[in-house]
Amino acid sequence: MTMSKNETSCIEDLIEVSRFYGGNPEYTLAGGGNTSFKNDDYLFVKASGSSLSLADRDSFVKMDRRALSAIWDKKYLESNDEREKEVLADLMAARNVAGAADKRPSVEALLHDIIQFSFVVHLHPALVNGLCCSINGEKSAEEIFKSEVLWIPSTNPGYVLSRLVKSALDDYYNKNKKHASIILLENHGIFAGADSIEAVKKIYSDVMSKISAKIKRKPDFSDESRINGEYFPRKDDDAEKEEKIKELLRIFKELSGFSGYIINNEIASLIKDRGTFYPVSSAYTPDHIVYSGSDPLFTEADAPEAVKSEWEKHAQKTGRNPKIIAIKDIGVFCAAVSEKAAGFALDLFKDTVKVSVYTESFGGPLFMKKDKIDFINNWEVERFRSSVSTK
Repeated sequence: MTMSKNETSCIEDLIEVSRFYGGNPEYTLAGGGNTSFKNDDYLFVKASGSSLSLADRDSFVKMDRRALSAIWDKKYLESNDEREKEVLADLMAARNVAGAADKRPSVEALLHDIIQFSFVVHLHPALVNGLCCSINGEKSAEEIFKSEVLWIPSTNPGYVLSRLVKSALDDYYNKNKKHASIILLENHGIFAGADSIEAVKKIYSDVMSKISAKIKRKPDFSDESRINGEYFPRKDDDAEKEEKIKELLRIFKELSGFSGYIINNEIASLIKDRGTFYPVSSAYTPDHIVYSGSDPLFTEADAPEAVKSEWEKHAQKTGRNPKIIAIKDIGVFCAAVSEKAAGFALDLFKDTVKVSVYTESFGGPLFMKKDKIDFINNWEVERFRSSVSTK
């Protein structure tokens, strides 16, 4: 892409801040989150499915801001599928085509465009989502941040979310006489905007520090064993348990193509029975759905053939193969279509565990509602993102 000298410098800053957060698992997993820089004419936003940690100039899509602005003057169909197809077509048409023919802009490009700062960084830190995915999240956010943040209730991502945020940003400005630089989205994550990457980093540092000060308990991931392929036993695993785990790994690999396994002290406390499993029994955010699924299977069966039968019944009931399978007192397995997808499934399940523990400080877990889970499961945009990022 051809840039002015100022654009070139700002894109270098955008790459730096993308890699800074993309390389830190406390902020970003599985390539999730997105970043942008804009001037009066153009928005440079991360391409869908690309990794923040590997960001370079080719990671971003250059978009015409006049074309993006024109989207707000259009009337779209009410049907979720048809509306999102129409909006996607307009987003693709808003690209500066040179060098972008094979890239799709982040689904949140509209949101990046309407936030009134040069740099915008959108992430899904488990610590922040402990607040955003909790029963008392909105009340607690107000107590912690006062008018520093704009809270957005849970809604479907894409155009509907952008439209809601656009209205909320206008209301915030009219009330506070300044633009919102921090947006917390229930069951989703955080947007931070500023006119320099140093200012963005300060916002994130302050937000993480203030939430951390309210956390009553951190997850206990000690004595962890994790496998993407070969199993290495924990210190207390006997030979019979080792063989059972190896056989289950073989079964899940046979069912999906690749398998994995994770156990640690925190997970061990969650898989004692269905009651203890509840805090990780559904999805907190869209990223959790995309990479580790919305319907984890918990079973008390541990014989391989019985587990296989439970897996098949669960798939028939939900219409989807479970990516995460928790087996009472044994551990958590994943079944995925690629080695990379298996790794992401375990990463995002572990993130679910983190979020569940952090929600304890804010009234307990608040899962996504069924209609919003169904929207993500059926949204072509998320299938595209997953297919790109798990190659």
